[in-house]
Amino acid sequence: MHIQDLWESSDLSAVFGRAALTPLSWLYGAGWQAYLKLYEVGLKKAAEPHFPVVCIGNLSTGGTGKTPMTMHLVQVMREMGKRVVVGCSGYGSPRAEAATIAPDGPLSPKEWGDEPALLRSVFPDLPLVVGRRRVLAAELVHLSFPDAVLLMDDGFQHLPLKKHIHILLDPESPKNSMCLPAGPYREPRRNRMRADLVLPGRFQIVEKPMKLVSAAGEESVPDDYTILCALGQPRRFIENVQEKFPQRHPNVVSLPDHDPLDEPNLFGSGIYVVTGKDWVKIRERDDINPENFLIATREVSVEPQAEFRMWLSEKLK
Repeated sequence: MHIQDLWESSDLSAVFGRAALTPLSWLYGAGWQAYLKLYEVGLKKAAEPHFPVVCIGNLSTGGTGKTPMTMHLVQVMREMGKRVVVGCSGYGSPRAEAATIAPDGPLSPKEWGDEPALLRSVFPDLPLVVGRRRVLAAELVHLSFPDAVLLMDDGFQHLPLKKHIHILLDPESPKNSMCLPAGPYREPRRNRMRADLVLPGRFQIVEKPMKLVSAAGEESVPDDYTILCALGQPRRFIENVQEKFPQRHPNVVSLPDHDPLDEPNLFGSGIYVVTGKDWVKIRERDDINPENFLIATREVSVEPQAEFRMWLSEKLK
């Protein structure tokens, strides 16, 4: 059973599974609240090596759209005249262990992680700091880009670094709001009050129509295809592709989040529809034909745009 099915399915096996795990979820939530309280009462203090730090976070595990929102905010803040550095964890890569300012040019996902590689492919001139040591990352940004906004892709639960603006992505009516392991929440959902802004809420996230583009950037509509993805919560992506580009007998290959996609014989013949995050890994293989792949683009905006930009401008002062 996929973990998402355990969390959301109405099948009896999933219902009983969630019930059996509920005491562990209570214990997990209580442990998190105790950790948070250490910062709230001042026994621990967050470091503040850089200003401003903006965090795009979530309360649940994977698949909430942080990366598309990060891309949107890069565009918004650049249009506002701000210099932006994006901080990524580099999950699963050697660079994840500490913190490093990424060099100029294309980045290998094997060394830097799939999300940094994707961001650099979309914004070739975007400075990136990669690694899970967020305080060190902020120190490095302050030394190299003292006038920049540090935009963190994830990190709402990283308390040792002070963030000046928290933007939280959390659905209005989640199917399961329990903490791990009986549900997807990393901390109790009531903690959404810690955020400066919760989306959707005061503002709405508007998703632009999905497009499928070739490696050469040409839009295409396939008659037949296989969906392949390595996402934490793949169901929404799969459903979106099938709804936008229906076929009679869709083939789906779903792999674990951040899978390196380097297994031999992973790809057969035919057209594959993949995410941008997965394409940056696939394109490095020497046994594939780029013409057999279509990349699903997902762009979002925060509406109403003028009001949101005014809110963000005030917060960044």
